[in-house]
Amino acid sequence: MDVRRVVIVGYEAAELLDIACVTTPLVMANLEGPPPPYEVTVVTPGGRPVTCGTGLTIQAQGALERVTGPLDTLLVSGGIGHGAAAADRGIVAHVRRLARESRRVASVCTGAGVLAATGLLDGRRATTHWGWARTFAVRYPAVCFDPDPIFVRDGPVATAAGVTSALDLTLAFIEEDHGGDVARSVARQLVTYLQRPGNQAQMSMFTAGPPPGDGVVRRVVEHVTGDLAGDLSTARLAERAGVSERHLSRLFLRHLGLTPARFVRRARTEAAAQLLATTRLPMTAVAARCGFGNAETLRQAFTDRYGVPPSQYRSTQSARSR
Repeated sequence: MDVRRVVIVGYEAAELLDIACVTTPLVMANLEGPPPPYEVTVVTPGGRPVTCGTGLTIQAQGALERVTGPLDTLLVSGGIGHGAAAADRGIVAHVRRLARESRRVASVCTGAGVLAATGLLDGRRATTHWGWARTFAVRYPAVCFDPDPIFVRDGPVATAAGVTSALDLTLAFIEEDHGGDVARSVARQLVTYLQRPGNQAQMSMFTAGPPPGDGVVRRVVEHVTGDLAGDLSTARLAERAGVSERHLSRLFLRHLGLTPARFVRRARTEAAAQLLATTRLPMTAVAARCGFGNAETLRQAFTDRYGVPPSQYRSTQSARSR
């Protein structure tokens, strides 16, 4: 193949960033890396211009119906128009057809709903924007939707989470195709200081949004995140809150979807991830600061949360941020 043909599927009310976070890195990689270059084409139904969800109109470079393989990469964008796209038999049929002629297939954000409608995700693990994961899990029960990672690779199929996670997935593709040096060079050109691994969580509880509306839960959450190395047993937290352990657990499940113990474990693990990525503290010091009894307890919790041990996570973060 003289070029790596990449086809990005857009549709009415697609998200512009879902598209641009793929096209821009690939074009930059053509300036940085060895051949074969990427030949990037944005296609739409009928080759018509589409108005993105932001109100901006983009011109298509081709008609979805007329594209033929072989393709290197087929990618379906997301956006507020994803529901109509997934319900459009023509779009679904042509995405399914092109997937059979592609080396790898991917989606960004709610574009996973379009891929799921084709059946391409059946029996696979996938991700999507955290706000849509539960809906898609109900709508497409044959797909194992995981709302946590920023992208998931399951064989030749990749799914990215929300919007700018397309950038992370595209940098991973570039690294796979052309090596780490090219991917890091593109990342520097994009002024993105960190190429995040796919198993990094979409949302941290430290930045996920406003504090819980319930006063008891809010006070306990503030205490936990402010004193990770302290005694954060459910019994102690309930005592501080002036409620029973059972009532505190009910409140946490209602407002956060987690038990107090699971919330504490997640808070400590996310804090450890931040320290691993930004400091050179030894593992024992990271464990102590985050409230883990020892490095082995940290390793177990970290592997459960991120799928890799903390030492591997640190080395990956260090290599990708150079």
